[in-house]
Amino acid sequence: MKRLLEFLGFLALVQGTGGLVYEITGKVRWGVTQQWSVLHGYEIYASIALVVLALALFAAADSRKSE
Repeated sequence: MKRLLEFLGFLALVQGTGGLVYEITGKVRWGVTQQWSVLHGYEIYASIALVVLALALFAAADSRKSE
């Protein structure tokens, strides 16, 4: 379970930072926040939420016992 939480945290962190990089620079468009039309206009907020989710997942994984 710890490895799964770490993996999901890593994915959320990569997608969140990718979205923020795109919103700041406009160069790299590979994040999930740019692909979903429902997030149009809220990409920055969704990217920040993904980064916060990643930190929460890392904290949850750290609190689990090693297997």
